[in-house]
Amino acid sequence: MATKEWFVGPLPASTGETPPSDGLEPGAQPCEDPSWSMPPDQPGDTAQEEPEDVQRQLPKASSPSTPSPEPLALDPGPTPRLPLDTMFSPITEQLRYLLKKADDFQSFLLYSRDRVQKEQLAKAMPTFLKMCEPYFLYLEAAARSVPPIYGGLQELVRKGLLEISQQLTLRLEQLVLMYASFGFVDLEETDPLSISCFFCGRFSISPSHEVSIFRYCAPAAYTASRFPRYLYKKMRWNLETTPEPSSLGQDSHVDYYFLCYRDTWEDTGKSPANSCPQIQKLWSIGRWVPLGPAEDDLYSWIVCPQPPGDYQQLLTIGFEEPSHMLATDLLVQILTGQAGPARPPSAAGPTAWAAPGS
Repeated sequence: MATKEWFVGPLPASTGETPPSDGLEPGAQPCEDPSWSMPPDQPGDTAQEEPEDVQRQLPKASSPSTPSPEPLALDPGPTPRLPLDTMFSPITEQLRYLLKKADDFQSFLLYSRDRVQKEQLAKAMPTFLKMCEPYFLYLEAAARSVPPIYGGLQELVRKGLLEISQQLTLRLEQLVLMYASFGFVDLEETDPLSISCFFCGRFSISPSHEVSIFRYCAPAAYTASRFPRYLYKKMRWNLETTPEPSSLGQDSHVDYYFLCYRDTWEDTGKSPANSCPQIQKLWSIGRWVPLGPAEDDLYSWIVCPQPPGDYQQLLTIGFEEPSHMLATDLLVQILTGQAGPARPPSAAGPTAWAAPGS
């Protein structure tokens, strides 16, 4: 799945230097750029000097009783707005740095003959994914959190930030899949050491509700027991609900939402050999429905190999997979009640988003 880069121009050539931890080169801070503090045109100075010139050019009064005209006041004009590409410069610098690291991981995998070092890099992969988490946190929170933080520019900035987030997400997914294809990384969700999914950011939709984003590197069965059948998940969102201080007797809890597809050919028992692959997968967004054991039954949880759950389909998308950015947009519409009949039956409002029995 291709995505359009937000910044224009080729990435800088590798120099072998590691930028500082915040992803910016020394001296690249916007506040240290002399051009920011000294704009080329300073209308304020013009406004101060112009009245003197105007007074010199005015004719002298013919009599003392004739009042002299007031000096002409020139409008200094609006304050120059910071260019959008300048605003994004620190963000794109950090993106270049992380993409360069991903390219280094890939190049070593493809061109190095040292298998031991390849295995060591594979073990470092979770650390690299963790290193990207603060960047994802900033991108998603700045773009989606309520209330918006960029005022009138919010929509334009939002689109740019989410495109950057999507670009990095797909690059990391590609990198993990490449290491998995060489046998250095396991994608099986039941393996605690696997990299089946990775964190892609967090944002708030209300003071008491936060959404965390996770993306599966490869489609995984909805449950290890493969129930419901023919259902595979590609993204997961954790809706974390924190009760307000005035709410007594309520605990924090998490609801789980998924971007899934149903393999329609497996469901009908037909072979997809002569079919169009685009109409084989029916995509939807749904909610995890726990079927047991009870939360207060500790023994049942110990002996339960896997908690059973069902899939409550909330929105049918179609046979085309939505982009990473669009899928989260659709989920937000569901949670805020903007998706019409696809809204969860119990979601009369933000206070009703909790799963029954959760």
